[in-house]
Amino acid sequence: MLQVTKIFRFETAHALHGYNGPCRLIHGHSYQLHVTVRAQGTNTGYLPAPGILLDFKDLKQLVNEAVVKQLDHRLVLSEAYLRANPDTAMEDNLLVMEAEPSAENLLIFARNAIGDKLPEGVELARLRLYETVDSYAEWVQ
Repeated sequence: MLQVTKIFRFETAHALHGYNGPCRLIHGHSYQLHVTVRAQGTNTGYLPAPGILLDFKDLKQLVNEAVVKQLDHRLVLSEAYLRANPDTAMEDNLLVMEAEPSAENLLIFARNAIGDKLPEGVELARLRLYETVDSYAEWVQ
């Protein structure tokens, strides 16, 4: 099976409501998102012309529109956090999620945003979101 991966970088702040640790406070990360897609039927032989599974340029445009532009330089908080901290709702760069904006839930957000926008025959295989250089969450199909 052939797969291709494109890496995206963005800056996002968040806080985790109900967490008894430092991540309960608003803080930011320099995220790195690895998006891997694959195509069925690519186990034998070469790809037909033009010989690519998905143009990296097209994958870049899709993910930038669906995910990066939604999260980059934004404050991402849950509905529960806003109920407990209503003054925070005044932020103009705020993105409100139903769930807590953990790395794991941000992956689900990305999966939902990307999944149905891929061309026919191409599917999302893996998402890996680095919160730090040595810590990441991963979603695998």
